[in-house]
Amino acid sequence: MKFKTLATVAIGTAAFVFGSAPNGEFGFATAQAQAESVRPEVGKHLRDASALIKANKFKEALAKVREAEAVGGRTAAENYNIEGMRMAAASGAGDADSMVKGFEALKASGRLSAPDQLRYMEAIAGTYLRNKDNAKALSWAQRYFKEGGNSATMKQVLTNAQYLSGDMSATIKDTLEEIAADEKAGRTPAMDKLNLLLSAALKKGDASAEALATEKLLNFYPRKELWAQVLGGLQQKKGFSSRFALDVYRLKSATGNLSNANDYMEMAQLAAQAGYPEEGKLIVDRGLAANVLGQGAEGARHKRLLDLMVKRIAEAKLALPEAERVANEAKDGNALVQLGLAASFRGEFAKGVKLIEQAIAKGDLKRPDDAKLYLGLAQSMAGETSKAQATWRGVKGTDGVADLARLWVIQTRAAKR
Repeated sequence: MKFKTLATVAIGTAAFVFGSAPNGEFGFATAQAQAESVRPEVGKHLRDASALIKANKFKEALAKVREAEAVGGRTAAENYNIEGMRMAAASGAGDADSMVKGFEALKASGRLSAPDQLRYMEAIAGTYLRNKDNAKALSWAQRYFKEGGNSATMKQVLTNAQYLSGDMSATIKDTLEEIAADEKAGRTPAMDKLNLLLSAALKKGDASAEALATEKLLNFYPRKELWAQVLGGLQQKKGFSSRFALDVYRLKSATGNLSNANDYMEMAQLAAQAGYPEEGKLIVDRGLAANVLGQGAEGARHKRLLDLMVKRIAEAKLALPEAERVANEAKDGNALVQLGLAASFRGEFAKGVKLIEQAIAKGDLKRPDDAKLYLGLAQSMAGETSKAQATWRGVKGTDGVADLARLWVIQTRAAKR
């Protein structure tokens, strides 16, 4: 978050003595204007302060402001110019308390315009935030909005100050409102804003806000590293069923997060054990093509795993007619779900979708939401992405199946971009 310091822009408050130079720095006005507004004994110190500000010597400039302030018998015009210069020097020095002193005096004069008041409050809040004085940053940000401000930057100051002050509830509420406003206006919410929401949700234990932040980060900023982080934590979530280990690997594969030989080997073995040797062979083939498998001391073991997958595929092919007969005659559709997904991994996409649809229509399923999860997967493999996403959106459950379905919706949406 970037804030302009008042030392880098012309200050309209010093209107009698200081004019805005073409380059945006401080410059002296005419001698006549100086004579009418500021006596030489005051003007000398302010002139020196202006030069020091130009040289980025802000603390020294503040000292010159104090020397001007020490001159007795000051007029209202002199005080106005002194406080304007104090604001500029203090802003450059990061001295928020001195900025407040200058601002309050300028405001009390009755000559500070409403837009300038908001601009100065914004600078004060930003300076407090940079100084990690979060309570004061929050107070000034709240005052800014109370007095009519609407800066998007100040919204960030407000939510950051809330977060750093430990108020996670307010951070979540305000950040959600900002995200909704961004989307309503057709803007992509900033990554920093979404990360702030995610962090606040994690600190508060707000599962709903956490899910929303994760989903939007993956939607708008789908980085491989973010997917790795999300999938790495998925199996640690309370209530997440261990039966979905292979499904987590499937998402890792789809997002480029099978990172080493152990990942490839484990996924292939889980696939074969679940009755999907074609999927297992596909994963081993990918590992070999990527030179992750088949290398080094374990290379021979990897080749043996490939041979095992080929053997299992042949065995499954021989057993398929009987397996389909039994599944079709069964009162429930449980076996058809597995056969349908296996058909999809063999490349028989239309058959795979049809078998799982028949399973769901037959009913009496042990896990209906699992069947929908795998129907969506089969539809996706068949190129029916829109149908797959609609199917996944209908998946419920609290054992991890709904989380997996939601992540597949996000992954397939990102893959189409």
